[in-house]
Amino acid sequence: MADVPGLEAVLCWCMVDLLPHLTWHTPTDLHRLAQFLTAAHPDAPTTAAELERLERGHLPGEVHRREVLQENGVWVGLYEVDTPRSDSHEGWLSLSVWTLPTHTPLGELLLAKAEALAAEYRAHTLLSRSREDWWELPLLQAHGYREHDRMWSSTLDLTRLDFAAFAAQEQKAQAAGIQIRPLSELGPFDEAQQFRLYTLIAALLRDVPSTSPVKVWPFETWQLRIVDQILPEGLFVAIAPDGEWVGMNELYMVSNTAPRTLRNGLTGVLVHWRGNGIAYALKLASARAALTRGFTHVRTGNHSINAPMLAINGRLGFVREAAW
Repeated sequence: MADVPGLEAVLCWCMVDLLPHLTWHTPTDLHRLAQFLTAAHPDAPTTAAELERLERGHLPGEVHRREVLQENGVWVGLYEVDTPRSDSHEGWLSLSVWTLPTHTPLGELLLAKAEALAAEYRAHTLLSRSREDWWELPLLQAHGYREHDRMWSSTLDLTRLDFAAFAAQEQKAQAAGIQIRPLSELGPFDEAQQFRLYTLIAALLRDVPSTSPVKVWPFETWQLRIVDQILPEGLFVAIAPDGEWVGMNELYMVSNTAPRTLRNGLTGVLVHWRGNGIAYALKLASARAALTRGFTHVRTGNHSINAPMLAINGRLGFVREAAW
């Protein structure tokens, strides 16, 4: 994150004239864009379908601009400026830069263009995201960006999960009268059911330990961005004896580039029900269902200050990877 005094007024920057073989282009082909982003970071592949879903989630009035840098017709770099989704505050914009591995020196040029565009929108705070082992991080740090939040990625091999080791936690949840059920068994996922799930998610998100409080989207925005990702057979709900929904764990498909891997979205339990082994029971039920459906791995991400969930994931066998 970078606080940029005076960025809303004038951003002074110098850039050499582009060489004749370098030109700017506004990309519209999501398939070609996905291929470029995957070539830029093969360890984080993406697909046109994923990009199309993100495109559908942009709201009217939000900033969403990108430009590709071409070299003799080949895409070699790209910058993007957007309204942040998770840290959406007045005067904040997010930006990203990508290059082919052979063209990382173009990062300076791309970052300058992105910051100049952000200045046109009178942004005073810029957010960017990088993995700690990527070349973009030292570039951003050299330009005054400082760490705002740290997210740990981790992966669990479901085929090695020792379910028996957590029998006590599952028994504790059962003793408290908790039922763990997939959303697919709780009736039609209509508007009323969507709002009930949203209400639970909103309560859980407001309590997630993070550097800055999680900003909960309005229901209609959540519907637009999330509902089509939900697999009712992969989202498990903890139900109290009185029928209240008190916790959830969600596994969903994130990319067909890893067809046997699911993404662990939100896991949470309402405050007054914690300490009853419910989080473990939810994760274990989700894991069993995932194995039954042929999945072998689960990936997740956690804020570095979310010690309780990091501890649970560590005990289950999630292996920590590079941080974002």
